[in-house]
Amino acid sequence: RDDGTVVTWGDSLAGQRNDAPTGAGFVAIECGHIHSVGLRDDGTVVTWGGNSTGQRDDAPTGAGFVAIACGRRHSVGLRDDGTVVTWGGNSTGQRNDTPTGAGFVAIA
Repeated sequence: RDDGTVVTWGDSLAGQRNDAPTGAGFVAIECGHIHSVGLRDDGTVVTWGGNSTGQRDDAPTGAGFVAIACGRRHSVGLRDDGTVVTWGGNSTGQRNDTPTGAGFVAIA
């Protein structure tokens, strides 16, 4: 919504709908298979839904994020210093093969 609140609908098998965050200030939302990630206007990341491979518990803390993206069971964040952070599933190297260094400008 234009006020930065999150609205969810559909299945909530893993809390994708019922566990959605409240409050305003969200500037981006991404959805994985059974988890979701939100980016707040203060640069922090909020996660909800499934956690079978650490999609929620392994999420990074702190501010400084400018973009987010989700795969099936993993998520990616881009920090304002151009570094990439990954969390969640790693069945095919989603985390172990994360590029290092700064200078990244976009993620998908």
